[in-house]
Amino acid sequence: MMQSPGIILTLVAFVLMLGPLVFFHELGHYFAGRWFGIKADAFSIGFGPEIAGWTDKRGTRWKLSVLPLGGYVRFAGDMSPAGLTDPAWLALPPEERARTFQSKKVWQRAIVVLAGPVTNFLLAVLILTGFALAYGVSTTTTQVGSVEQGTMAASIGLQPGDRITAIGGRPVDTFDELRMYVVIRAGQPVRVDYDRGGRHLSADGVIGTARQTDKFGNAQDIGVLGVHPGEVRFARVGVLEAPIVAIGQVGDLIRMTGETLGQLLIGERSVKDMSGIVSMAKVSGEQLSLGWIDFVSLIAFISINLGFINLLPVPMLDGGHLLFYAIEAVRRRPVTPQIQEWAFRGGLAVILALFLVVTFNDLGKVGLWQHLKGLIG
Repeated sequence: MMQSPGIILTLVAFVLMLGPLVFFHELGHYFAGRWFGIKADAFSIGFGPEIAGWTDKRGTRWKLSVLPLGGYVRFAGDMSPAGLTDPAWLALPPEERARTFQSKKVWQRAIVVLAGPVTNFLLAVLILTGFALAYGVSTTTTQVGSVEQGTMAASIGLQPGDRITAIGGRPVDTFDELRMYVVIRAGQPVRVDYDRGGRHLSADGVIGTARQTDKFGNAQDIGVLGVHPGEVRFARVGVLEAPIVAIGQVGDLIRMTGETLGQLLIGERSVKDMSGIVSMAKVSGEQLSLGWIDFVSLIAFISINLGFINLLPVPMLDGGHLLFYAIEAVRRRPVTPQIQEWAFRGGLAVILALFLVVTFNDLGKVGLWQHLKGLIG
């Protein structure tokens, strides 16, 4: 087992990971706004009082703030945190009002909001494209090379040479697709379709559970089928094919993230599996200590999650604004300020509650509660 990185390396890694992700996310909003002729009053990495900054020739204040847990772009005539238009907007001269966020059509405002999460996805695509070009892509098929005794695969009669064609009704072509489906479904019943010598067969079973421990002692329960692939294969890809491969990989990870969230919502997965800022910092330090390849891979994964989470239809998040714009497009008028205000309060309550839950989980994972228990007992 490897020794966990020190607190300095962990903090450095966390800043190196989260800072660029927040920057690119907000940069997406910023450039989309400029595309539609919207003036940006401020571009901030972090919240709270300003630490340092400068004002560019367009009048945008670029700044670094005290709490580096996010960021924002404040456009001219922008909304309050609750999504309400500044009343002073109506008093602006026509030429100034035309450069404000609220003066734009609803589809333009939606694109500006959507640009942040999309930029996070594009960053992940860029990283995975580089990996595909450098290392190729796995083309390992779902043909079974070996079967572990005492596992689901053994119980349903899978044999070496069988080729799994679908699991849970979802077609699979590569072993990576099979693994991604199984790993988040520990203990769930599933049907496996497979081909044996030209015969199409199927069997039902329950995905097994295994305790996986990484090099730093972090343990988690994952789903296991109990099969190993035959020959592991990688294929080189060209410059034109690599982005297509990367887009497919990002799509798979987005779907996996959505399915995991769905499991949490319907109770198939415990809230104890949720992680927050503390765990993110811890993992970032661990991955950086393993090398830049592992660290950059983590950045791609977190970037996808950041984009996905921001698209959830929760007020305060980008998805909440998009929901209001969708309603406005249907109703042909904005949601009333009172509804927006109450929606903001509800969204804030949800986010704060979620933050408390994941922070409680994180502190348990780093052993704080056990340590306190030992001091008290």
